[in-house]
This record gives sequence, C-alpha cells and structure tokens, in this order.
Amino acid sequence: MSTHPTHLAGAPAAARATDTNPLTRLLGAALLGLSLTAGVTATSTAHAQSYPNRPVRVVIPFAPGGSNDIVGRFISDELGKKLGQTFVVDNRGGAGGTIGTDLVAKAPADGYTLLLISTPHTANSTLYKKLPYRPAQDFAPIGRIATASQVISVYPGLPVKSLPELIAYAKANPGKLNYVSSGIGSSQHLVTEMFASQAGIQMTHVPYKGAGAALADVSAGHAQVSVGTVLQALPHIKGDRLRALAVSGGNRQAVIPDVPTAAESGLKGFEPDNWWGLLAPAGTPPDVVNTLTKTMGEILARPDTIKKLEAESATVAYQAPADFSKFMDSETTKWAALIRKLNIQAD
Repeated sequence: MSTHPTHLAGAPAAARATDTNPLTRLLGAALLGLSLTAGVTATSTAHAQSYPNRPVRVVIPFAPGGSNDIVGRFISDELGKKLGQTFVVDNRGGAGGTIGTDLVAKAPADGYTLLLISTPHTANSTLYKKLPYRPAQDFAPIGRIATASQVISVYPGLPVKSLPELIAYAKANPGKLNYVSSGIGSSQHLVTEMFASQAGIQMTHVPYKGAGAALADVSAGHAQVSVGTVLQALPHIKGDRLRALAVSGGNRQAVIPDVPTAAESGLKGFEPDNWWGLLAPAGTPPDVVNTLTKTMGEILARPDTIKKLEAESATVAYQAPADFSKFMDSETTKWAALIRKLNIQAD
C-alpha cells in the first residue's frame, strides 16, 4: 500500500495517481493546474461577454445642475449607447459628496453601481476628520474623463469690470463680499479659497446644496462672487447673468475668448483645474473594469466627443486606471496642503 496521500476528489486521474514516479506526479500536478486555469478563464470570459445585462446606476454625489451633473450625464449616456444598456444617473448630494460616495463604497462590487467623482473626492480625506469609507482603498478606478478651467465671475450689478478691480474692491470692503459654492468641501469652495488666499482678500462663504442654486443667487444679486468651472457658469455668462472677469490656467477659453487669464490680469499662479473620473467599488471583477475602461477610452478618443466637450469648455483628459490612481494621489497631496494651510474644516 502506498504511503503517499491521495489528491482532491474530482481532480484529473493523473493528479490522483499514487504512482511514486516523480515524473508521473509532476505531470498530474500540471494537468490539475491547467484544469483550474481553464475553469477560471471560462468563467471570466463568460462574465465579460454578459456584462452589462441589466441597467447600470451611475451615482453623482452632488445635486443636479452643476458640472458634475453635466459630465456625469454625458458619459453615462455615451456608455449606455456603446454597451447597449441603460446607464441611469442617480444624484445623491450632501456632505460635500460623501453621502453618495459612501453609498457606492458599500454597493455590491459587480459593476452595476458606479461613481462619478471630481476634485472633492481627493480633498475630503483632509476636510473631514472621519469618513465612512476609505477614498483610496474602497474603490477601483475606471478612468479620468475630462478637465475644465475655472472662471472668476461676479454679479453684473457689482461695480467692477476686471479682476484687479474686484481685488481692490474686496480689499476696501473686507468680508463684505459673499461668494457661493455648491457646499462645504466642493471644488467651488476650495478654488475660491485658493483664489482669495493668492489675491490677499477676505470674502464670506455662502454654501448651497448645489451649483445650480448657487449660480442662480449670484445672477439675482443675493451673492456677488462665483469661482467655478467655465462649464457650469457658461450659460449664465452668455445670458449676461454673470460677468466673467478671468479664467484660470495659461490660456484663454475659446468659448469666452474676450475673458483674460488670471495671469494676464496680474494674478499669477492661479491654475486650478476641476476634473472628473469614474470609479467602481473595490473588488469589482477585473474584466468588468476593463470593459468599462476600454469603452470609455474609445468614447473619449472620438472627434465628435472631443468637439462636444470643447463646446462646453471641457477638455478630454482620459487616463487609464493606473495613471488615474497616481493622479488622484497627487491631487490628495495638493489639496491637503491648501486645506491645512487655510485651516478649512467641514465637520
């Protein structure tokens, strides 16, 4: 009787053999490995071919009407067309985006609940003392979508016609100008604090539940200053409900070519871009992530997509998961430094 232990029941006969010949045992182990690998590959391939076979929910952790909503609905619609399923947008605003983000972090990791993120996702780990999720560990990156410049705008009734005039007015009236944002910790909040710090001025923050309501109140004169993406402010600027004074970055924007850059107006170094990307819950099958990443890359490479986003003053800035992950790490470091310097708190 052999003294060698038998292998698992159900394994190939060669793997169960009790032959003491080392070559026989080696061959049996190889056959077992091939059998298991074939099974995993077949399951993965079947999953990839079947995804998606029902509607996919895309959570936007902010209220409707802002740039997150515009970009989120655009990419959801395009993914739905390309993959032959409905991608349903679900706005879950509140607490600087943390409510909707937590919902996705705790959702099944099956590819049927995704998260549209922007700048606040990388700032919230510093803004909030305790989050119900881990921004870097609880999500699988799918890719970055686009970026957009910021525009400094004011209520048209305010007696300023340029950025230097706004800065001079604010210095003469410290704390009397109200600036709006879509909430504490939102990209509007952070970039406006960056602007105020670099310009050496003091303004009063008035947070809203969404960018739509915030911009409407500046247009009506209930607040005076807005610093946010050109994407969300453009309809108000074109409708003469906001007066654009300057844009961030090194170049003017084609959609508002007469508006100078902040550097041209004397404020050098004000170059924050907003950006958007897509995440899935951590543990989502790699083949599902790959399907979404590949499809999104194909969409963003199309000339019509580039042209459409440029018309909205956004720039395609696709990044695959590895590069997007590194980018988010760098953004987390950047915003942490500003938040700590200015002692901005969300709790």
